Amino acid sequence: MTDKERAVKAVELLEKEYPDAVCSLTYTDPLQLLIATRLAAQCTDKRVNMVTPALFEKFPDANAFAAAEPEEIEEYIKSCGLYKTKAKDIVAMAKVLCEEYDGIVPDSIDELIKLPGIGRKTANLVVGDIYGKPAVVVDTHCIRITARLGFHNIKDAAKIEKILRNLLPPEKSNDFCHRLVLHGRAVCDARKPKCKDCCLKNICDTYKNSGNKET
Repeated sequence: MTDKERAVKAVELLEKEYPDAVCSLTYTDPLQLLIATRLAAQCTDKRVNMVTPALFEKFPDANAFAAAEPEEIEEYIKSCGLYKTKAKDIVAMAKVLCEEYDGIVPDSIDELIKLPGIGRKTANLVVGDIYGKPAVVVDTHCIRITARLGFHNIKDAAKIEKILRNLLPPEKSNDFCHRLVLHGRAVCDARKPKCKDCCLKNICDTYKNSGNKET
C-alpha cells in the first residue's frame, strides 16, 4: 500500500473505533474555542474546562477581554500554567480582534496566525471545528502516532501538517486528528503503546518492524 492508501485506511479504521470525533475542549462560540485552545498549551483539556466557565462568564466577548488588564485574566487561569504569558496573549489577541476584525474570529489560517499567541495548531482547530474547512491539527498525539505509522520521521509540526494534508482526504482530516487524540490517550500511549489492542496495527510500520510482538 502507498502512504496515501494507508492514510485513507487509517481514517476508516479510526472512524469505526471512535465514531464520535469531537474536540474535548468546552466552548460555545469561536472566541471561546480560540481562548480555550491557547490555555491548553502545556495544560490538560480537563483543567482548561474547569477554569473557562468562570472566565467566560466574567469576560463574555472580545470587547470585554480587550478592556481587561492581564492581571485580571491571571486570577482565573493560574492553574493552567504559564498563566502570565497566556493572560497577556489573550488581552492582546482580543484587542487585535476588536481593532481589525470587528470582534469576529477570522476563518482562515493565514489571518488567525497573525493574532498574538496563536500558532498553526490552534488556527487549524478553529478553522476545522468552527468553520468546517479542511484542517490538520498537529499536536503531540498526531506527531507521535503518524510517526509510528510511518508517515514521517520528523518533529516539525508545520512540515508534518503539509505531509498529512497531502495524504488525508481533506473532508476527513479534521476529525481524523480528533480521533488521533482519543487513540493516543486510550491505546497508542507515548511510553507503552498497547499494540495488541490497536486498530491500526496492520498498517503500522512500527508494529510491522517490531516483528509483530504484542505488547
